[in-house]
Order: sequence, then C-alpha cells, then structure tokens
Amino acid sequence: MDRTTAAAAPNSDDFPRQFARTRRFSLGVPRHFTVSPDGRRVLFVRTGSGSDPVGRLWQHEDGAERLLADPVALVGTGAEAVPEEERLRRERARERSVGVVSYAADAAVGLVAFALSGALWAVRTEGGAPFPVPAAGPVVDPRPSPDGRHIAYVSQRSLHVTDLDGNDRQVARSEGPEIAYGLSDYTAAESIGRPRGYWWAPDGRRLLVTRVDTSPVERRYISDPADPAKPPRAIRYPVAGTANAEVTVQLLALDGKRVDVVWDRAAYEYLVAAGWDAHGPFLAVQNRDQRTVRTLAVDPATGATEVLHERTDHAWVELMAGTPARTASGALVLPEDSADTRYLTVGGLRVTPDGLQVRAVLGVEGERVLFTAGDDPLETHVWRYEPGRGSRRLSREPGRYGGAARGGTLVLAGVTARGPEVTVVRGEAGADASPQAVASLAEEPVIAPRASPLTLGKRELRAALHLPSWHTEGAGKLPVLLDPYGGPGLQMVGRDRGWPSCVSQWFAEQGFAVLVVDGRGTPGRGPAWEKAVHGDLLRPVLEDQVDALRAAGERFADLDLERVGIRGWSFGGFLAAAAVLHRPEVFHAAVAGAPPTDQRLYDTYWKERFLGHPDEHPENYARSSLVGHGHRLRRPLLLIHGLADDNVAVANTLRFSAELLAAGRPHSVLPLPGATHAPSDDVVNENLLRFQRDFLLDALGAGPRN
Repeated sequence: MDRTTAAAAPNSDDFPRQFARTRRFSLGVPRHFTVSPDGRRVLFVRTGSGSDPVGRLWQHEDGAERLLADPVALVGTGAEAVPEEERLRRERARERSVGVVSYAADAAVGLVAFALSGALWAVRTEGGAPFPVPAAGPVVDPRPSPDGRHIAYVSQRSLHVTDLDGNDRQVARSEGPEIAYGLSDYTAAESIGRPRGYWWAPDGRRLLVTRVDTSPVERRYISDPADPAKPPRAIRYPVAGTANAEVTVQLLALDGKRVDVVWDRAAYEYLVAAGWDAHGPFLAVQNRDQRTVRTLAVDPATGATEVLHERTDHAWVELMAGTPARTASGALVLPEDSADTRYLTVGGLRVTPDGLQVRAVLGVEGERVLFTAGDDPLETHVWRYEPGRGSRRLSREPGRYGGAARGGTLVLAGVTARGPEVTVVRGEAGADASPQAVASLAEEPVIAPRASPLTLGKRELRAALHLPSWHTEGAGKLPVLLDPYGGPGLQMVGRDRGWPSCVSQWFAEQGFAVLVVDGRGTPGRGPAWEKAVHGDLLRPVLEDQVDALRAAGERFADLDLERVGIRGWSFGGFLAAAAVLHRPEVFHAAVAGAPPTDQRLYDTYWKERFLGHPDEHPENYARSSLVGHGHRLRRPLLLIHGLADDNVAVANTLRFSAELLAAGRPHSVLPLPGATHAPSDDVVNENLLRFQRDFLLDALGAGPRN
C-alpha cells in the first residue's frame, strides 16, 4: 500500500484541519466547575461549539442550563484586547480559547466576576444581566470577596479592591516595573503549579497577597525575525542555577494596614501554595533543593509563622494540587509517600490503601475530602474520604476524571472512551442518585482511536498500539512510529479518548504502526517509579522506549523493526532527538518539536528538581543533555521550534543545529515565526501534522514493506 492509498483511509485527510480548528478538541467541552454551598447551582465555562473559540459562562440548575454571560453580546466580535499579564497567565495555563476563560465567585456563589478585554464584569446567579464594574485600569484575575461586597483585581502589577459601584482603592501599589502584587511569577505558574497570587480572608476584610520582585532574575529577549522592525521583548526567566524571583507575602487590610508575613526565606525560597480558611492564613514553602516542604500557619495579627508539618524526601518532595488543606476541625490534608504508594493523609493518618496513587485534592467540605486517585495507571477516578466511612470511589466507568462537590451535589468531569463527559449527581452518589448530563459541544473526531492496551517488558510498561484501520494482519510489515511524551508530569496511555490517542491513530492511518509508551518518570505508578529519573533524565526513559519497542516487535509480527521513527514535543521532542543520537541501531528517523536539548537552559525549579543545582551536579546536566553529542547523528532528524517560545527557548534548537552543522551532520529545521511553546495558529497546527507525516514517510519508506 503506498502513501496515496494510506492517505485515502476513511476521513484521514480531514483530521489535521479538524484537530487545529477544534484546538485539540478542547472547544465546546465544559470546564472550570463551581458548586454553590447548597448544591443548587453549578457554574462552568464552555465555548459556543466545537469550533467556536469564545468561552461563555453557564449555570446548571434543576437539570437546565442558563447562559450567564456571552462575550459576543457584551463586547462584540472584535479582536480581544488582553493585558500583557493576562496574556502571560494564559500562556502558562496553555489556554486555547478567548472570551470568558476564567471566573471567580463569592462564598455563596451569588456574585461572579470575570474580565473581558481587560474590563471588569460581574453577574448575579439569581438573575439579571451581566453588568460592567468600573475599574482603575486593565483587569487581571478579578475575585469577589467571600461576602460579595467587593471585588479584588490586579491592574498594572498593583492590587485593587472595588465595590460594585466602582469605589476603587489601591491596596498595594507596584513600586516599579519589576514589582508585582497579586500575580504569580514565571516559576510558580509554569513549574510549581501555583497560578494565583492573592487570597481573601473569609470575613472579606483582608487579603493574603504575594509581592514578586523579578529584578534578580536573568533577562531573555524574544524577537520576531519575521518582522525585523519590531523590537525584541524582554522577559525574566530564571535559568537553572541562577537567581529566582524574590517572593514575599503580606497581609493587607482594606483600610490600608499592612503586615509582613515572616518565615525563613533564605532556607525556603519557594512559595508553593497558600490560602486562607476558617482557621486562618497558611503557606507551604519549599527549599531550593526541593527535598523539604513546610506547611506554615500564619498569625494574621503579627505575620509570624508556625510550622504545622514538614515533609522530606531524599530526591524531591512531590507537590500535590489542592494541598495543603484543612478540614472544618482543622485536620491537615496532605500527601504522604512510601516507595510504592502516594497516600492521602488527614490529621496525620493515612486514609487511602496501599497501591492507590493519590493524584490531587479537589476540595474539602466539613470533614469530607474529595480527591482523585487510581490503582490502575490507565485510569484516574474521583474518590471521597469521610470519617467513619473511609475512602470510596465515586466515578465508575473507565477514564480520567476530575470534578467538584458541595452541598450534596457532585460534578464528575471525565474523559472516557466516548470522549469528554460531565455528569451532575445530586444527593449521595449511589443507587438513589439521579445523574444529569452537562452537554459537551465538542466535535466528534473524524478519526476513531483503535488502540490496543499493552503491558510490555520486564518493567510491565504501559503502552498502546495503534494499527491502521485498513491493515490486515499478515498482509505486510508496517513501519513503526513511537509517539511518546515519556517524561515527568504527563501520561499518554489510558482508557480514554483524549486528543493524543486521536493523533496517534491518524498517524497509523498514514501507514504506521504507532506505539505509545509511558516509561519511568511518568506519573501514576508510585513515587519510586516517578523518581527513577532523579539525576538522569535520559537513560531510563530512552531505555524504556527501546524495551517496549522490542517487546511489541516480538508480539506482533507485522511491526517492521528495520523502519522505526519517533516523534514528540517538548520533553517528547528531546526524547525523539536523543533516540536517533544514542540508539541509531534502533531508531531510523525522528521529529523533535521544541526540544530542550541543553538542560541548563531550562528554569530553576523544574530542572533542579530532577538534576540538582548545575554548579553542584554538572555531570547530571551533561548526561541528560543532547549538546555535545551532535557528532553522533546518523539518521534523518527534523527539528521544529516556535521562535517566540518563552518556555523552551529556541536557542535550544538553534545551538544544537549549529553543532550538527559544524559536525557535518545533515538535518532539517522548521522554524515557526511568532509561535510560542504551544503554537496557536490553526493553519500552522494543521500543516504541522502533515509536514511531520511526509518527513517520516520519506525517511522510512512510503508504504508497508512486503
């Protein structure tokens, strides 16, 4: 079968355009759920269709949906004017829509605030149209006070509080262009997972606020070579081994009083979490080598802190979203690691069994804790812990789930084998519960994944094999394409129809046997599995891809191990390039998108977690980088990189390409003008898939080998 016949497989030629148009099938999917205290109302964001990028605010109540805010009706269809701080926030969050992309509500979920084109808007959930609220300037991250009387927001790096009549006060004024109040710094938003920078007190009279000083951080300059008249943009980026932003915390009262929060910042420079509950304000701080995390109680009168809990680990302390938290009685909710299991603890006691890997805490209500966990790496479910009843699984069908719960109402938001699904369950999630669906407007992919789940090799690697729908076993050998991410923080293999499985199946329809493997370092299989990459981000992950490939080849005779390609993006791009450099006898062509070829060029927090400080452990960076190994290249390699990437600097690709050229090693480079780490242009994203396909087919052969 040649390339023309493969491309003519059902709907395959339509897929790249659909994939780009739907922003990876994310448009039209309900997300960002908030449940009112009485359980009556569920708020969420959803775009108008599977190809409409404009997010709208919705309310689900009594089985019916009501549109609360439509940006098209409020501000029209013109281009969105987004403040720079909001643009950066969206980039860190990989936000792919416009309009209402986030919101916040008061404690009763009666007043909701959101920003549109830098303007402040609010709407009441009991009825009435959205209304503008006067603000001092372009608005970022507006949040109502718990009592609904005020709305805080950030404007031009200063923190403001206004009432609904527009009586605005500046509670924290930025002292200069390097100082910001109420915003996350790059490291917190990109690598730590703390997107917020301020938190209201329950009584609405004070706020816990971060002050970020980026002046110690190194500058990077991002230019647009496609527009040489455009000046470069300077950003602050903390390269591994260099200074981080200085993050401090203050307690700010609406009457202007200010109290500094005091902790040992010299020893614990990372603020990894914060909040303010009925027991008072609290922080979680971590030291530079990331082996210790302390949970601190903050005295709201003096700013003094007290250590409530300390976690340590010989490699690094893994952070968990939603923690630390406290129950109504004050019991601390935290994770705890053994070698094989990440547990949930409440009040210092483990409340989950051996082998159940806890992933995140979704919320605490009274003494109940809602969390996600899985005892199978291919699934993530919603669980609830309750004293006297233990921990119970609430989601049933195979898939990956998140959700929210309050007032006896549970929202289960998951991706199953059928795609994204959201269910609202009122009352206890049991036989008497009456589930109600929240409609997903996402498009159905024109390519239906046909993955076979596999367990491969001595390490029982979880994998999925995608074969062409037109292929008949024994009819001929297929070139093999590995399609991994393979690194920390992300799984690709599961019993759900996520967009990666659709892309893998599309490549299969082009004539490949596509193998996807989650190796050591990926989440879901316990702390020891995750931390097997400590000190070496290359050897274990590459070894697992090779072992899985060989095991699959032994099991499936139609896999042609003499024609093997590999593709990936970000860490996956690094892994793809490493494969053809270090194992050319196994891998015969690679596509590397946005690869971090030099680990020293990545940020402090993420890279020092795995490799240590580069001044103290230079050998870890040397063994885990591709630079210095360019002379090894013997196989076709395509490097792709966005020229405006502020996460993995394009210098990674340009310097590595120069090294390859100096060594006389032919390769290809595809630059993407104006593209960031996650290219947003639909035409670019559509044709990127086709370009990669053609490169790999040319390198490996246009059709199956008989």
